[in-house]
Amino acid sequence: MTAELFQKWAKITPEIRKDIIKMITNAKSGHPGGSLSMVELLMALFAPEGIMKLNDDVTSNERDRFVLSKGHGAPALYATLANLGLADFDREKITSTFRQLGSDFQGHPDRARLPIVEASTGSLGQGVSIAQGIAMGYQMDNNAHRVYTIVGDGEMQEGQIWEAAISAAHKKVHNLTLILDYNKAQIDGFVKDVMGLEPLKAKWEAFGWHVHEIDGHNYQEIVTALKDTHPEKPSMIIAHTIKGKGVSFMEGLVGWHGKAPSLEEADKAYAEFDQQQTIGL
Repeated sequence: MTAELFQKWAKITPEIRKDIIKMITNAKSGHPGGSLSMVELLMALFAPEGIMKLNDDVTSNERDRFVLSKGHGAPALYATLANLGLADFDREKITSTFRQLGSDFQGHPDRARLPIVEASTGSLGQGVSIAQGIAMGYQMDNNAHRVYTIVGDGEMQEGQIWEAAISAAHKKVHNLTLILDYNKAQIDGFVKDVMGLEPLKAKWEAFGWHVHEIDGHNYQEIVTALKDTHPEKPSMIIAHTIKGKGVSFMEGLVGWHGKAPSLEEADKAYAEFDQQQTIGL
């Protein structure tokens, strides 16, 4: 992958971030901080020239799978799929009906409403186990495709995450890649104050995973880590990110975990996005 390709991706992501803010502002609720922090991770996975091997038929097993374990980051997933043309999503419909009663675009992914969603998530900690199960099924079928899942750092405090850490390594689920959106903040405060996770890399290596630690807003590092898998071990990518990335008055602040911006704040964010085409480079 080339610098020119990464520049192309960087020109798309401001529109993704703009849609994230639009839908949360319109709904007057949602999770902007952790949605904005994982945009580059999703772009590297889902872009046509990206890592995941996709299939127009969402019922086919001849494709890679993605599970959004941190389901509250659904705005980022919806906006990414819409802007890349990977789903029959109307961007205006997404931004105007997000989190509304009866909408397909709920605050957390709902597989019953959107078949392109691999799992209904939101109960933190469960997505990794779901992804592991899909990956193990692929192994049993001698299917060479991979399964990817993104988790949050607050979510990493859930016991089910660590059960999966033991189980996936023990069963050598080598076609599973777990990506941590490590933005350092959760709803109750900074992760280090609520329940610190460090030393993360050493912990996951001790469990038997193939581990990378990267800048989660740098395409070259993201792609390199996603490509470097192990023939017998599941992969863990610790992606250091910034809560609220791309909005100067949100970046790194706990308060923007689950708070919707006002119309005036949204306008300020849109103005910043219009000047951004370098995030990820």
